[in-house]
Amino acid sequence: MKAYEDASLMRKTFGNKRKESFTEFNIHWYKRVFDIAFSMIALIIFFPIMLLVAILIKLDSKGPVFYISKRIGTGFEAFDFYKFRSMYTGSEEKRADLSAFNQYLKHKHNKGVNEEKEKCPECEKLGYPCSPLLYIDGNQICENFYLYKKRLHNKKATFFKVRNDPRVTRIGRVIRRLHLDELPQLFNVLKGDMSIVGNRPLPLYEAEQLTSDQWALRFLAPAGITGLWQISESSDMLEEERKNLDNKYAITASFGKDIIIILKTIPVLIRSRDDL
Repeated sequence: MKAYEDASLMRKTFGNKRKESFTEFNIHWYKRVFDIAFSMIALIIFFPIMLLVAILIKLDSKGPVFYISKRIGTGFEAFDFYKFRSMYTGSEEKRADLSAFNQYLKHKHNKGVNEEKEKCPECEKLGYPCSPLLYIDGNQICENFYLYKKRLHNKKATFFKVRNDPRVTRIGRVIRRLHLDELPQLFNVLKGDMSIVGNRPLPLYEAEQLTSDQWALRFLAPAGITGLWQISESSDMLEEERKNLDNKYAITASFGKDIIIILKTIPVLIRSRDDL
């Protein structure tokens, strides 16, 4: 319900102001200077650890040390995204077999279309039904809000996350728990593909589901290693909440807020990841 209201507000407030061109959303020079300095210092500090991780990955399982995939960043532009390989080779082909275990699908099994008791925001605003009333299972609901909730309930999940993923290697579990698999993204920052702070770059199969006016706003922000979603205190976030955080960053981003996000990322790095 909150996602419904937030998205409506975003469309009204920003819908006609920021859809002309992506060029005005290039990273500001001072943010770019910070990104270069931060990533260079981090690479120097973590180089011995990265070398050790590379050796362990090579000894643990067959395959390349780095996992390189196409990701979608600012302005829906694709780039090569770097991570330490934490899964067995060929794992992408097995993703469909695990779709039933996707954590972002859990809310669909816990809450039916007609079980929520929120009222249609348009009806409340108008003071009368915004569309013909339907009576389903003894409940009264306007047709527009019923169709909205039905679409929300039936659509496929945008994001993909599986706990205890069987595709992860032994070393992969360790480097994921310590967030060491993310270190090669510092090279993406140096190249200018990403920023230290931004919205997470997405695989094409996820990004193509966010091309509507309601959600495409997130692609106006830089792709980042950390961001609002990563520092969220919710370990059980629904995808609508994650989408709204991405949109929120695109709207409210500033250098000062980036520094706050970086500082808040430190305790997050100490906590164990829950998608292992």
